[in-house]
Amino acid sequence: MLVGTRKLMTERGIEMKGALSAMNQLEEAGKTAMLVAVDGKYAGMVAVADTIKETSREAVSRLTDMGIEVVMITGDNVRTANAIAEQAGITRVLAEVLPEGKAEEVRKLQQSGKRIAMVGDGINDAPALATADIGMAIGTGTDVAMEAADVTLMRGDLNAIADAILMSRKTMGNIKQNLFWALAIMRWVFLSRRQGFSLHGSRERLWHSVRYQSC
Repeated sequence: MLVGTRKLMTERGIEMKGALSAMNQLEEAGKTAMLVAVDGKYAGMVAVADTIKETSREAVSRLTDMGIEVVMITGDNVRTANAIAEQAGITRVLAEVLPEGKAEEVRKLQQSGKRIAMVGDGINDAPALATADIGMAIGTGTDVAMEAADVTLMRGDLNAIADAILMSRKTMGNIKQNLFWALAIMRWVFLSRRQGFSLHGSRERLWHSVRYQSC
């Protein structure tokens, strides 16, 4: 018995009369079709599918609205990959990528001048997670993926990606605001001392103003 893709069947010289049309229909529906041959002859096919999570399309939409391009890298064939991407609202797909090729695809994206965040949960995703500028592992995935990543998302919901990015942006905004006020106060103190002004009362009023702005 032999089970595999149409490529494997072709390499073994097994004819697949009547199977390709049904196979194409399954792939266009987002399913992966595996052909079965017995004694060198085509015997049937088995279709498997991973259903996308209900929140996936919402998460992709949120990321797109934030100005982030979402790219799907998968080992699925082109038809299946495109069907799944359409369900999730993803417009760019890199299909038929072997496990060892995911890291190379990440490098190619980096060479185009983009900063890449890779999200994955499987053992095969680990090299790509380590290669990306930011590796984000799903907490419900494998230990290998979490060890290779920079960040582990505790929820399996892909909305956690957008939430993490928003949180990091707000954190950076607070850091920049604090630096601005720190430098402004230092400059004000320096100029005040240089000009011989009394600092005690003015300094208290300034600190109250800074605290009010921070809140």
